[in-house]
Amino acid sequence: MLQRPRRRCEGTAMGAIVLDLRPGLGIGPFSLGMPISEAFAQIENQPNIYDVVHVKYYDEEPLKLDIVISFPDHGFHLRFDPWSQRLRLIEIYDVKRLQMRYSTSLIGGPSTLATFVAVYALFGPTYPGIFDKERGIYTLFYPGLSFAFPIPSQYTDCCHDGGVELPLEFPDGTTPVTCRVSIYDSSSGKKVGVGSLMDKASAPPLPSGSIYMEEVHVKLGEELHFTVGTQHIPFGACPQDVWTELGRPCGIHQKQVDPMVIHSASDLRPRTTLCGDYFYNYFTRGLDILFDGQTHKIKKFVLHTNYPGHADFNSYIKCNFVIHGSDSAGESFQEVNNSKQRAITPSTKWEHVKEILGDCGRAAIQTQGSASNPFGSTLVYGYQNIAFEVMKNGYIATITLFQS
Repeated sequence: MLQRPRRRCEGTAMGAIVLDLRPGLGIGPFSLGMPISEAFAQIENQPNIYDVVHVKYYDEEPLKLDIVISFPDHGFHLRFDPWSQRLRLIEIYDVKRLQMRYSTSLIGGPSTLATFVAVYALFGPTYPGIFDKERGIYTLFYPGLSFAFPIPSQYTDCCHDGGVELPLEFPDGTTPVTCRVSIYDSSSGKKVGVGSLMDKASAPPLPSGSIYMEEVHVKLGEELHFTVGTQHIPFGACPQDVWTELGRPCGIHQKQVDPMVIHSASDLRPRTTLCGDYFYNYFTRGLDILFDGQTHKIKKFVLHTNYPGHADFNSYIKCNFVIHGSDSAGESFQEVNNSKQRAITPSTKWEHVKEILGDCGRAAIQTQGSASNPFGSTLVYGYQNIAFEVMKNGYIATITLFQS
């Protein structure tokens, strides 16, 4: 779990912020479906508000559980699908710490209790909710929005069999106070709440023609093929070709001398900090393209998986590559076995890569030093036309493509 340095200023005392509640869409600057990089950008734009941030993920199996950005001072967190890295669910788990504005009214926070009666008055009539007997939780649903209310054990009989009169009030005249608010996409018609109901939330569908997470098919030693835009970028293409196909790069920088080049006996040139080669960075595609500084032709592609626990996390959008290599007979993996078990994707673990490509021998150790990389070293394995940077958990961090 990572925590930002604490930076607090006047006016942002615990629970004092007000965020606009948008059922089925989001809260404040955070919108359902947004990539995790956009959420971090919003956080960085308002450091005095989001001054304590926790990032939680399952390091050993990063695709099994959500990536969670939590704001403990404000009582809510953002849940991102671990594969697409898009926001699928917003949960306000401490309603007293966050005040929400809906239309012109406020609810929640230390001064405006989010009682059942107050919620019903603000959001209007709805169908009876669901009572979870094991948890003692009654959940009230609106489109893209749900409220969970704890029910004291002496009043659980009031909630059985959907026979609740709304708004819910107990025989002693009190009304429950919400313990959790969930904001989710309602286009699929699913009801999302606490417990197993939480797992039903999914990110909204991408708009037609979106290039986010488009499949990028790799032909080893030959080219990249972008399946949504139908672009083909071969080795040897010039910068003008790349601009025409992919548009202006997000960044351009000169390449430092590759620390691995010392292992190449054929390259005896003297070493300096920089060389003439340069990168085009397409952060929104998870892609770097390296050009030869003399010929100005593509010599390498670097594809990023954007897994948490790697030094480059949040620098790139995940590249959704599919690698179609060649076996010794020159047939593609798809031709040998048309199932995706023979393709290499960002979800493929290193042990499975070795089953597909065979063993490649010992790895080189890559580290940026503990100061700049708190996650430790990675291992680099090389094959003909491709090199894999592998994290300690066995997942691929980057893939470098070249022509042997």
